[in-house]
Amino acid sequence: MPDLLVDFITSLDGYGSGEGWPGYWGLAGPEYLTWLEESPESNYTALMGANTYRQLSGFAAETEDDSFAQLNAMSKVVFSSTLKEPLEWANARLVHEDPVEAVRSLKAQSPHGLRTIGSLTLCRSLLGAGLVDRFRVVVFPVITGSTGRERIYDRYPDVGLEMVASRTFDGRIQLLEYVPNILTGPPSGDHLTT
Repeated sequence: MPDLLVDFITSLDGYGSGEGWPGYWGLAGPEYLTWLEESPESNYTALMGANTYRQLSGFAAETEDDSFAQLNAMSKVVFSSTLKEPLEWANARLVHEDPVEAVRSLKAQSPHGLRTIGSLTLCRSLLGAGLVDRFRVVVFPVITGSTGRERIYDRYPDVGLEMVASRTFDGRIQLLEYVPNILTGPPSGDHLTT
């Protein structure tokens, strides 16, 4: 069964964006950009909600360089009760049904993996339903306490994370990849060592 990757790009304080900040907080260096271009998940189907679709398809339409070429080429599933067919962004299909059930079905049928892009509410629902196999966060070295928008982890369940990969790009950007485990509450202190 293909895996589902939740993929976030954040400031150190857990914001998905910041008012007035450029993309990647203006800090994407050559190592990170090369990794994005060579991403092994480029053949994954991208899952997103209506807000992320509107924002990214708008950027893709306005961008004249190749920075959106990989995302334009990806198969995309957009979950929305407000958008209407046909979607204008290439390789995007609209799904009106419950995202949890639709993703459960996609995981059972898809020959390739699935990954989210943005879409905080969608990610929270999929994680809560136990459908997420990997959780990846790329942390940019900025704190956006005054200008930060879209706090990523608000209203998430408690989640234990087992690290399976990490990497530093351009001497400053941290990639952290985990296998998530939904917790029923805080763990007891019995297993902790000193």
